[in-house]
Amino acid sequence: MTPELQLAVETAERAGTLSLGFFNQKSLKVFLKRDASPVTEADRRAEELIRSAIASRFPADGLYGEEFDEKPSANRRRWIIDPIDGTRSFIHGVPLYGVMIALEEEGSMRVGVINFPALGQLFYAEKGSGAFMNGSSISVSSISSIGDATVVFTEKEYLLDPSGDHPVDQLRSQAGLVRGWGDCYGHMLVASGRAEVAIDKIMSPWDCAAVIPVVTEAGGCCYDYFGNSVIDGTGLVSANGALGAVLLDSIRERSAERC
Repeated sequence: MTPELQLAVETAERAGTLSLGFFNQKSLKVFLKRDASPVTEADRRAEELIRSAIASRFPADGLYGEEFDEKPSANRRRWIIDPIDGTRSFIHGVPLYGVMIALEEEGSMRVGVINFPALGQLFYAEKGSGAFMNGSSISVSSISSIGDATVVFTEKEYLLDPSGDHPVDQLRSQAGLVRGWGDCYGHMLVASGRAEVAIDKIMSPWDCAAVIPVVTEAGGCCYDYFGNSVIDGTGLVSANGALGAVLLDSIRERSAERC
């Protein structure tokens, strides 16, 4: 591992251990942020731990997390942090939450680490070096037929919104299996070949920054609802190589027809 990846892995493990001290506890206090999304003491303390570890090792790097103000970068490197992705799962004692740490260099995602402390699963990747879970190499599935595919989603709106002509939205009636195994867990199901497509209609940069290196290094692809490979776009789609390419072509064709 490079020093950056090693730091991210070790810090994600430490933050995960911290989160387990709050997980499934009746005394857990839940607060609402300005956007009405929930946050807990575990979120804030985990992000403080991650920020401190990174700042002590790479003080010139920027820090951009969900719970605290951004620290500007002095060198075009920025760490993007989600201390607990899937806070609602965490609050309800569902073990599908993840600690996410990513490193962005020159506008490109270089490192992604996602730790699922309650599951004992740690995913990580660095650009050009492959993707791994608990030290073993992982890859996306080879399924190329949507009728055989498993599609996972996060927001209930994916199922409840009126049916439209967007290729991603049409998957809900075409896929062989559709399940709500969402947040970062769904995207790691794609990276490890256990699902073919993961869909989030609403995303923030810290929700997807760590996902992109892991999925792409596993042989998959990530893009937003307009087919753009960015961390601040509209939603996020992760897919295996075969179905991801077909979906991307369909999205681009739709966009061209509307121009």
